[in-house]
Amino acid sequence: MSFAPVSHTQWRQIIDSARETAIITLDRARKVTSWSYGAELMFGWAESEMLGRELDSLFTQADRDVDILGKEFKDAQETGRGGGDEGWRLTKDGRLIWAVGDLSPIREGDAITGFVKILRNRTEQRRAELRITEERQLLEILNRAGSALAIETDLHKLVQIVTDAGVELTGAEFGAFFYNVTSEKGESYMLYTLSGAPPEAFSKFPMPRNTAVFSPTFSGRGIVRSDDITKDARYGHNAPHKGMPEGHLPVRSYLAIPVVSRDGGVTGGLFFGHQEPGRFTDRSERGLEGLAAEAAVAIDNAHLSLAVKSELAERRRAEEALQQLNASLEREVADRTAKLKESEEVLRQTQKMEAIGQLTGGVAHDFNNLLQVIIGNLDTLNRGLAADQPRLQRATANAMTGAKRAAVLTERLLAFSRKQPLAVKPVNINQLVTGLAELIRRTLGETITVDIALSDQLWLVETDPNALESALINLAVNARDAMPAGGNLTISTSNAVLDKGALHADATAGQFVLITVKDSGEGMTPETQARAFEPFFTTKAVGKGTGLGLSQVYGFVKQTNGHIKIASEVKQGTTIAIYLPRLLSGIVEEAAKDRVFTPAASDNNETILVLEDDPAVRDYSAETLRDLGYTVLEAADGASAILLLQSDARIDLLFSDVVLPGGMTGAQVATQANELRPSLKVLFTTGYARDAIFHHGRLDPGVTLITKPFTSADLAAKVREILDQ
Repeated sequence: MSFAPVSHTQWRQIIDSARETAIITLDRARKVTSWSYGAELMFGWAESEMLGRELDSLFTQADRDVDILGKEFKDAQETGRGGGDEGWRLTKDGRLIWAVGDLSPIREGDAITGFVKILRNRTEQRRAELRITEERQLLEILNRAGSALAIETDLHKLVQIVTDAGVELTGAEFGAFFYNVTSEKGESYMLYTLSGAPPEAFSKFPMPRNTAVFSPTFSGRGIVRSDDITKDARYGHNAPHKGMPEGHLPVRSYLAIPVVSRDGGVTGGLFFGHQEPGRFTDRSERGLEGLAAEAAVAIDNAHLSLAVKSELAERRRAEEALQQLNASLEREVADRTAKLKESEEVLRQTQKMEAIGQLTGGVAHDFNNLLQVIIGNLDTLNRGLAADQPRLQRATANAMTGAKRAAVLTERLLAFSRKQPLAVKPVNINQLVTGLAELIRRTLGETITVDIALSDQLWLVETDPNALESALINLAVNARDAMPAGGNLTISTSNAVLDKGALHADATAGQFVLITVKDSGEGMTPETQARAFEPFFTTKAVGKGTGLGLSQVYGFVKQTNGHIKIASEVKQGTTIAIYLPRLLSGIVEEAAKDRVFTPAASDNNETILVLEDDPAVRDYSAETLRDLGYTVLEAADGASAILLLQSDARIDLLFSDVVLPGGMTGAQVATQANELRPSLKVLFTTGYARDAIFHHGRLDPGVTLITKPFTSADLAAKVREILDQ
């Protein structure tokens, strides 16, 4: 059986059918004599373009420089096979493909007439191999960095490890870690570590700020990668440099990633740069993500280690302090127990005084209403007695004296219970004491020397000057009684600053004016001192004292938010210290000149509305005012008074009790009265200070008050004073 030889056309079809293989023939001069269809598909040149050309255009410049193709021809001639190495080859459009192949000679007998080069495209396999290699290298770098980070607790060293690893992993020329430290303006970040460049490369420049380029990194929003940072639309808009300053490391490729701690806070940012564009890849990003995660854990652990060390050091200090405390614990417990007992005693005494104050205040209230009826009727009786009835005049005078003494007692009870209405104003204590000194000297007599020691630049206080004068006179009289054979009394003033509890457990802190009244008398025992401020407590003989002097002073001082303290020893005298709160701003008014008021009505038309629920007190007040020439309207409750105020009757003054039946107070009636008659004047009366006109120990601003019991002369003068204002 015979076979027909394959024709040239058939051989060409066979060769061109190998589309994934490039088959190229060359003559002895290394010129292409045939170019298969597979070669055209692989490299992009058609056969007509390559015939008669050498194969240099398939090789990179680096391969041409070492004449790789010439070595292949030499090996083919000498050994029968040239090439066989894999390498990057160039296509017509400039792409690189990874090709492997060899060069074999074509012989006719012993003579070489040409060469055949066969190439196979292994680009995909090569790229897969490179990816595997790169991933292996990436893992090696991460594992090496992770191992180093796992044993390192020094914060600076571990961040340097991360920065060095990042440069190796990304192929960057230099890298840096910027610790996330924000200035008050929110602009400053501190360079923490540097790799691939000397510190001087950054130290002469300002730290990067939270600009549009850096913001995603420092805020933790994600990775920033730029093939050419100078072409980024966000670049170059921030003063003063409008980009990188002169002398800065050249940066074209730019890659940055935030380092985020376990609590979500951004610890800092890893920044990498290269002077050539397009140097960072997806692989670089993936590697940095893993590195940043390891860095975050290591930094958190370093911070935790520092915190643990600090806690241990603090614990050692606490243990040492505890040992020192235990050494003196017994003494400390004893001291604190004594102070606690002292505080408890002060608290019990304060509670007892408060309870007594409530009781005495209530008694004073009821007693004042009774005294108003008694004094009012005695006053009426006295004015109605004929001159030829001296015996009855003496009787009413004696009764009036007794009633007024009772009124003084109730006034002191009200002062102790802190229900005495105070008309406060700025007071210069030095001026008050100076003005009172002569009266005190006359009161104490010639056997007692009175010394006045006033401090310069004394602070002002806000108090009721009349009540303060009464308190100082009470203290002076008590001192006189403690020095029956004579002695020395010293009144001094000074500024004082108290810490909380400096005097006793309930003493408040602050700035005070101190008034001390010191005598050289008999002094007090501790038992007497403990009860000295109680009302009705006295060591004097029966009939020699009421026991209300010091209680009145105590109530007045407490009502002004002040403090009072007794220091006394038997046979060594007594010192009473009064602390009144400093007034930070105020002007002391000059003492007003005495004014002479005309007690009677100025004309027959002046009309006064008397609002009083007690019939006896109302009758007395109305009768007294009518005797003075006033026209008087009467009302027993607020509703009746409002009806009169709504009428067309002339009313110049509302004279009202504070406490009224029917659900309306005198203050509420006065408020409605002023709405109905804006020019109406108001005078209140009460036997007991009420919250309606009395707050925080003082009368409300603008309130005018006459306290029960009052006489016809008191009422006449007060009414005339208000109407003439």
